[in-house]
Amino acid sequence: MPIPIRDALTFDDVLLVPKRSSIHSRKDVDLSTRLSRNIKLNIPIVSANMDSVTESAMAISMAHNGGIGIIHRFMPVERQVEEVLKVKRAESVIIEEPYTIWPTATMSDAKRLMQEKGVSGLLVVDANKKLLGILTARDLLFEDNDLNRVSELMTPMKSLHTASADASIEEARQLLRKYKLEKLPLVDEEGHLRGLITSKDMVTLAERPQACKDSKGQLTVGAAVGIREGYIERARALVDAGVDVLVVDVAHGHSDRVLNVVRKLKKEFSQVDVIAGNVATPEGTKDLIDAGADAVKVGIGSGSICITRIVTGAGVPQLTAVLECAEAARESGVPIIADGGIRNSGDITKALATGASSVMIGSMLAGTEESPGVTVMRNGRKYKIHRGMASVGASMKRGTEEAEDEAALLEYVAEGIEAFVPYRGTSHEILAQLAGGIRSGLSYCGAKTLVELRQNASFVRLTSAALKESYPHDVEGVD
Repeated sequence: MPIPIRDALTFDDVLLVPKRSSIHSRKDVDLSTRLSRNIKLNIPIVSANMDSVTESAMAISMAHNGGIGIIHRFMPVERQVEEVLKVKRAESVIIEEPYTIWPTATMSDAKRLMQEKGVSGLLVVDANKKLLGILTARDLLFEDNDLNRVSELMTPMKSLHTASADASIEEARQLLRKYKLEKLPLVDEEGHLRGLITSKDMVTLAERPQACKDSKGQLTVGAAVGIREGYIERARALVDAGVDVLVVDVAHGHSDRVLNVVRKLKKEFSQVDVIAGNVATPEGTKDLIDAGADAVKVGIGSGSICITRIVTGAGVPQLTAVLECAEAARESGVPIIADGGIRNSGDITKALATGASSVMIGSMLAGTEESPGVTVMRNGRKYKIHRGMASVGASMKRGTEEAEDEAALLEYVAEGIEAFVPYRGTSHEILAQLAGGIRSGLSYCGAKTLVELRQNASFVRLTSAALKESYPHDVEGVD
């Protein structure tokens, strides 16, 4: 009996039909959405958990711009935790665990700690965390004797302005303004250190109203875990560091092993949302949701540096995959993340119209200033290296069993490639362009929100001639 074969589509196969619009300006379009059951975003964009895309610098930029970054797992647990902490400390209304030093420490110790942590001040405490004073970069400016004690140069407690540990943000703002302070320690009734508020964080709070933050005012960030032995310990360390969401990172998410991992993570860390994937079918989506997933990543073989479909012959064109998986998730209310195949803002709008709540992008951000890795020059142009996490190079870097065994490496079947991507400037510029394009896409559909987009959207199929018509044609470029 012949196997039934159905049609499936990707982004270049369709166009959204323009609708009557009452939108006067793109500024009227609201791009807020849900990443997962309990996490909201102000733009529907997530940076991919790839070692050539997202570490702390990218995650900070993503959160500043209203999205979120997922820090990759291809590093030791301790370093991944440090990357999460860098994001959490990058901007916070209240720093709950400010960097401290003992009064008996030397100037050399203080200088080294300030440089290592990238801060301009340290709070001086005793063994019981009672606040004794503060040491700032200004105190060290003309200090030549590195053997002097912190207690000799610090500003003592009696000369400090402090606030109660339960002071409101507005009360703290007024104290910072009144006394022209850079740092405001928070203490309890016994004088024990309970936190720190800085003037810098107050300023950035006003400058970046779109930033995605947690309930403590810290930037939101996600981190990936695998399914091999040790994933629970990695997840626990990340949760202790304050990560907002865990992402189970595997190529084929519709497997018994992944389902078991999701169940265990949700049982162990019920307070943290878990994103699972990748899948490309309604059945895979439902099984992950039943296992406890708070969001599902959809996309098999659609990434720009992924060759899974070529190597394995398996996959579903991305538009159809997102459409069917979103339909399967609708009743449960679990968001869908469209992961892969995005080349421009129009593709993002199409993915959102078919039911995705957000999209995950990799190659479009891999060439930016904030992506990991060095910038290289080729034929007079700047590039960065981007690679799939199933490539041979990525496998060798992360020390998999295949990479450690020469014979196994010969049999290792790569499902990703390495490539150069053009340097594209800052991620802020890219995200601003993408968000602007999405807003325009919604306005063409007569939609002010992503909910309205899904309600209003209708598509037409394209022929190859129609696709060609969509791009610049019958003209010559200007050199």
